[in-house]
This record gives sequence, structure tokens and C-alpha cells, in this order.
Amino acid sequence: MARLVGEAQPLLEAIVALSTAPLATTAQRLREATLPYVGSSAMVIFTEDCTGRPQKKAGDESIISRVSIAELDHIRASLRGADSGEDAGTGSWQVTSWQGGGWQGEAVLGGEPHPVLALSSPSNALLVLADPRPLPDPAHHAAAGRMLRYLWTLAAERIREKVADAPPSYLIESRAASAERVRVTAELVDRHSTTLETLLAALRSPALGDDAARKSATDVAAKALVGLRTLSDRTTELVEEQVATAFQRLREDLKPLMNYSGIDVQFIEPPVNGRALPGEVAHAARAIVRGLVLAMVDQSGVRRIRTQWDCDGENLLVNVRDDGPGELSVAAPNMARLAQRVEALDGSMSVDVMPGWGADVAVSLPLDPPAHQLPDVTGWKLGDRELEVLQLLAAGHRNRAIATKLHITENTVKFHLRNIYRKVGASSRTEAIAMAHSNGLR
Repeated sequence: MARLVGEAQPLLEAIVALSTAPLATTAQRLREATLPYVGSSAMVIFTEDCTGRPQKKAGDESIISRVSIAELDHIRASLRGADSGEDAGTGSWQVTSWQGGGWQGEAVLGGEPHPVLALSSPSNALLVLADPRPLPDPAHHAAAGRMLRYLWTLAAERIREKVADAPPSYLIESRAASAERVRVTAELVDRHSTTLETLLAALRSPALGDDAARKSATDVAAKALVGLRTLSDRTTELVEEQVATAFQRLREDLKPLMNYSGIDVQFIEPPVNGRALPGEVAHAARAIVRGLVLAMVDQSGVRRIRTQWDCDGENLLVNVRDDGPGELSVAAPNMARLAQRVEALDGSMSVDVMPGWGADVAVSLPLDPPAHQLPDVTGWKLGDRELEVLQLLAAGHRNRAIATKLHITENTVKFHLRNIYRKVGASSRTEAIAMAHSNGLR
């Protein structure tokens, strides 16, 4: 028995580390846990549960600092094609079909072609391993594949749970990151669309000769324009969700409760053409309703719960009502956590408990972020460039990405970081990020 425990100890420790890892380190912990079963130069997790930072990455900096959502979408399409039998992929590493299955082939990742291994999860998250290296002994491939799938499913489920139970600070950061992504994408679309549309107009001009060259150039430019707009639409989808779609996902979330609790959960549909919801608002609203329904079910005598969403153009209006004895405790820990989620999005929640008649909870979540408040970091006496580096650091960028954005070398970034640590009194990168966040830098 002791020998068996000793052999299993590294796996058990890896599972514990993965289960308790913060969201930001999930990819690193998963990569460490899977290395005994399949090696890789880089690992990328793509999950739409995290509206602010849907990518979680570990490994080769030259890959993870450049990987794009468009590349991951292309890999996901290949994975779905393998599921439908269109292209099962080739190679010595075989992944059997399971909850979305797996796919191996060559794909562009970080701007360069790489052999990749891709797996989906029941929560529709995507795992991509660049340059996968299976165990040298083919006899162990099947067992290693099963272990890889097990660890990946555990990681994907933990991500979903952690986002559902995220603290207010995470929701605020998620909203800021989502807004920044929309802004950057809009700038790219404006700049490149104008360039490509001008190019198309020139190449289509009858004053130009060489019809064949013009046609080829037109086709190339048109394809690039379509690709750019597709990327813009895809980015928008990640940070916005139609209110009807978001409400339908809520119904799916509550379906098990409806099937097994014996309680009649009624849904009052929102307007189909209502304003699209920011991703973090849609996610938080579903989590809030789930929490309210579970709190109401804990009362005795509840037979019916009604939930309704509406939108006034500026706010998502949520109403949840039960027909119980009116014993819902506003001071209960689960209700306090829900109130924190509402406050994190600058919303409001009112609870009307009527003994003998039930409880009525109304929640209002603003669709637009609150006005940005400038951080107060004057006491740190940072130079202009140091402040720029700290802002990018606080936003989650690595040294290479910071250098690229500021058009400086990585050594210069490291020089600024040493000065920043000294001025703010931080002993590590993580501590500097925490201090930046606590002072309003996101």
C-alpha cells in the first residue's frame, strides 16, 4: 500500500495544485501536471467563461505572447471537423472521441505553423498543446491520453467554478479588460478597413491595366478585409451576448433543478431585440439568478419560482420571486455573496420578504461601466515610462509584450521593473501587480 501511495504521490500533488490554482496560473499548473504524459512547447487554454481574459497560457514566450483568438477559432473548427468525421487527424498521438474528442494536426499558433494537439471540454473550453511529444513507449499512449483528458476536464471545470464564484475585484477587472479589448479592436478595424477599402477602389479602377493582376490583388485584399471584419465580430461576441441568448443559457443552467426538485421554475422571456449584454453582465446575471433560486429552494414549502429579465436600454433588470413562507434571510452568507456580485458591477439589489407570501428580489445591473477614476499613485514618484510599464504589468502583460507595446527592449523593461519594485516597495512581480491593483491600476 505504501508503495502504491508513493507512486501516486506526484499525481495527487499535481491534482491538488491544479484544483487550488488561481485563475491566472491554471495553464501553468495544468502544463506541469500533464508533462509526465505529454510534453509540449506551449499550452493555451481558451475559455469564454472568462470574458476579460479568455486565454490562459504557459510555455514558450514566442508562441504564447502572439497567439490570437482567430488562430484558436481555426483550431476549434478543425476539432469540430474531427468530431463530425470530416478529418480525424494523423500522427502517433491518438486521442479517442470523448465529450468533443481531440484533434491532432498542423495549425498556425503565434503566427507560425506548429504541430498541435487540441481537446475540448464539456464546458466548451479549448485546450491547445503546441509541438506535442507523447511518451516514447507506444504501449502507454492510451493510458496517457486518458490521463491528459482527465486533467484537462478537471482544469476546465475548475475554471468554470472559479469564475462563477469570482470575487468582486475579478469582475471589475474583467469588465475593464473587456472594454479595453473592444477599444483596441475598433481601432484596428477602422485603420485596416480604410486601407483595404482604398486598395480595392484603386484596383477596380478601369484606368488600370493588366486585368489579371488587378483581379488577383482584388481577391487578396477582399479576403483580408473579410478576415479582419470576422475577427472584429468574433471579439465582439466574446464581450457581448444577446439578452435572449443569455437568458436561454440560464434556462439550460437551471434545467437539472427543474427536472429533479419538483419545483416549478417559470421563465418570463426578455425582449428578443433588446440591447446586447456585456459578457461580464450576462455571466454575473446568470450566477445571481442561480444563487437566488438555490437560496429560495432551501426554504420549506416553496412550490413555484418565477424569474424575469428585462432591459431598459441602460440596465438589465432581473426579478426573482417565490411562493414560499417568506423566510428568505437577507443576512445569510449566500445572500451577502450575491449582494457583493451586484455591487461589483455598480448595480443594486432589493429584497422584499413577505411572511406567508414569499420573497421578491429585484436586481438592476448597469450595462455600461462606471466612469473611470484615475489611480492615485503619486506617492510612488514613478517616472512616465515607469508608470506605463507598471500599467501594462498590472494588465497582465509579460516582459516581451510590454517591450513590444512600448517599442523598447526587454532589458529596458527589466531595468524599469527593478526601479518600480524599489519605489513601490514590492519584492516580486506578483506583489507589484497586487499593489498596482489595490491602487486602481488595471
